[in-house]
Amino acid sequence: MRSLGALAGAAALTVLGSNAPGWAAAPAAAQGGHSSTVTPIKHVVVLFDENISFDHYFATYPKAANTDGTKFTASKNTPKDIDTLAHAGLLTKNPNQYAPKRLSPSQAMTCDQNHNYGAEQLAYNGGKADQFVQNTEVDKCSGGLFGEPGLVMDYYDGNTVTALWNYAQHYSLSDRSYSSNYGPSTPGALNLVSGNTHGVISMDPSTGTDNPKQTSKPDSYTVQSPDAKGVGTVINDPDPAYDDCSGKDHTSTNALASMQGKNIGDLLNTKKVSWGWFQGGFRPSTAWNGTSGSYAKCDTTHTNLGGAAVADYSPHHNPFAYYKSTANPHHLAPKSVSEIGHNGRANHNYDLTDFSAALKAGKLPAVSFVKAGEYQDGHAGYSDPTDEQHFLVNQINAIQSSPQWKSTAIVVAYDDSDGWYDHAYVAPKNGSTDTSLGSNGKATDSPACQKGPKAAGGYADRCGPGTRQPLLVISPYSKVNKVDHTLTNQASITRFIEDNWCTGRIGDHSFDATSGSLAGMFDFRHPNNKQVLLNSDGSVRHVGPVQDVAPVSTSITPGPAMQNTAASTDASGFPTLPVGLGVGALLAAGATGTYLTLRRKQQA
Repeated sequence: MRSLGALAGAAALTVLGSNAPGWAAAPAAAQGGHSSTVTPIKHVVVLFDENISFDHYFATYPKAANTDGTKFTASKNTPKDIDTLAHAGLLTKNPNQYAPKRLSPSQAMTCDQNHNYGAEQLAYNGGKADQFVQNTEVDKCSGGLFGEPGLVMDYYDGNTVTALWNYAQHYSLSDRSYSSNYGPSTPGALNLVSGNTHGVISMDPSTGTDNPKQTSKPDSYTVQSPDAKGVGTVINDPDPAYDDCSGKDHTSTNALASMQGKNIGDLLNTKKVSWGWFQGGFRPSTAWNGTSGSYAKCDTTHTNLGGAAVADYSPHHNPFAYYKSTANPHHLAPKSVSEIGHNGRANHNYDLTDFSAALKAGKLPAVSFVKAGEYQDGHAGYSDPTDEQHFLVNQINAIQSSPQWKSTAIVVAYDDSDGWYDHAYVAPKNGSTDTSLGSNGKATDSPACQKGPKAAGGYADRCGPGTRQPLLVISPYSKVNKVDHTLTNQASITRFIEDNWCTGRIGDHSFDATSGSLAGMFDFRHPNNKQVLLNSDGSVRHVGPVQDVAPVSTSITPGPAMQNTAASTDASGFPTLPVGLGVGALLAAGATGTYLTLRRKQQA
């Protein structure tokens, strides 16, 4: 007879979805918490990058041109039924004004495309996907960035984004993962942690009071479709209310955004499960001085592939800073490595160096969200696929070489598509009927969204699913060379965390309750037992069984100094990469430039 614990584990696993694997062992203790896990996964690490459509990186997967860049040769066992541009026959016969073109590694630094909520809807034209050039293309840009007519249609292959193609070969890739709704970075980040972009109020940056100007008519950039109390939906990129570094270190007069309701951090806290948000540049360049009305500053920069200095930290990329309950406004450092992931003055918000320290010490939180500094986050305009690849390889190599790897699942996901062309369309499953005029002079919601199903909760401006992005699961328990076709969205990641730690749902019409399952990307009965380490160019350096790694006694340096004894640096100040990936590899991808790359456009 099966034990009650085993039966409970099997029952809980069914929450992962109707396609959940039949793993039914008793729940395992969650590291750092008092809860338990339904699956053998005790650590989830979400590497959350920026602004890539699925076709922009996987248009011809698994076939690369191999005319330049890093050579890629696919396994003969690679699935054939992958929804790519090549498979759909849209590389040459395409309904848009320009046919898609392959971008070479030397064209990594490109213009940033238009990825507004309304523009992306119009680009899809009710499923015809034939209006991208007219609505989301930006083909002219200054400062040495590459641009050409039809740029929005273009794509990279495995000779540039080699690491992602190799991870797909050894682990699991989804070809049906979408934004929870249309729009730019902030909506995507909020959907990742709460499945909800509704519930925002505007806040005065100088006084901290709610709803500047008028309660019933708050700042229109910050709050869309407000109700009588000034509560509405986020469709743009307002900075968060609970962050000293918002509004250019509080020098801007633009309204800030405060989210009501709960997020996954609140649920994990209730269950006493350890978690953390780790972001490049979070350790302030100038510390908060401890007095009211003063602010920490986040002005640390790094140089991208093109030679431009880019500020590491972007406040509107940190979703937990929009919620008072999960924010660390003054960017305070944890007192020790042991505090990381737990309650303390950092309140679960940390620098990337803290992630490195916790990882090496064998004290990785149960749930970690990891965000690159802007120069490595993949966002066109100030980052690029090569810099992004360096970040991903560095982080994934370190995780796979850590004491926690044997019980870890890495999820590589994106906040939005940047407006890059993607042919795959899903008719709205949550509609919206916002007819107010956007900056393009057209209704905020397209005809397709207005005809969609009634908005959940009556909350406007959450039309979705939105655009398709890459999603990979890298784990000793992920299926090998698998392409999953389950329809998922950003809140599916939230749902996996909820189900694995039995936190319950967020509520308030969060998309977590209706999102598709990630279960089809795992095989808990037959672990692959793989360690796959890559070189900085994305090529495979080592494939072998999972190794037992002992924790390393380490510490951090609390405070503003960007130092960490667990993340050693070389003479130039760059972190030393594992498995022989030196600083030279970071800079070897091309000639330096003299142009200035601008940060994400802010509200005027």
